[in-house]
Formats: sequence, structure tokens, C-alpha cells
Amino acid sequence: MEKHPQHCQVVVALDMIVGKWKPIILQHLIIGGTKRFNELRRLMPDITQRMLTLNLRELEEQDIIERVVYPEVPPRVEYSISEYGKSLEPLLDSMHEWGMAHLEHMKKKEKELGADDKSS
Repeated sequence: MEKHPQHCQVVVALDMIVGKWKPIILQHLIIGGTKRFNELRRLMPDITQRMLTLNLRELEEQDIIERVVYPEVPPRVEYSISEYGKSLEPLLDSMHEWGMAHLEHMKKKEKELGADDKSS
């Protein structure tokens, strides 16, 4: 398939996973399996309830995750990665590996710059 910058669909993929919390939510559901709302809150103590709710809704609307409400009192709600959402796993893995390599690259560059400053 020929690629043309004006037809780039990377933006579509990034829209699904961009942000501070979506990749973390997805990794928790991919690696840890089905989670209840409060379990996700405990796993991500810095996220607000509102932000978690918004991110979960967006992911559910895009068929990336599934939400199941059990008719109990109090209601029990569970979230899991959808079959379709599982197709993001290789992309997230690649982005994680690239992120790790980039951090190492920048540490190396910072050390080289520090060494250059000392020799000046």
C-alpha cells in the first residue's frame, strides 16, 4: 500500500490512545483483565473520578473496551478490553518499547552534552 502524507491515518489511531490516562487504562485491562471502576481508581491513584469516567466512556464509545452493568444493589460495573480493542496491544507494545528506547537515547544525549560542557 502506497503511503501519502495527506492521507495519513496515524491521527485516527492517536485519537484513540492519546492522553495521559488512556494508555494506562488499556494496559491495566489488557494485562490485568476485567476490572471494576474502583479497582482502576486504586491502580491509578492520581486520576480523578471524573477523568476516569470520561476516558472510560470515550474508550467504550469507540468499541475499545466493554462495560457490563450487573443488576445488583449496589450496581456492579466491570470494564474489559473488547476483542476489537485487543488489536491495539501490538501498537501499545511498540510504543512502549520506542518510549523506553527514547528515554535511553535522551539520557545518553544529556550525558554527552554534560561531558561537552566540562571539556569547554
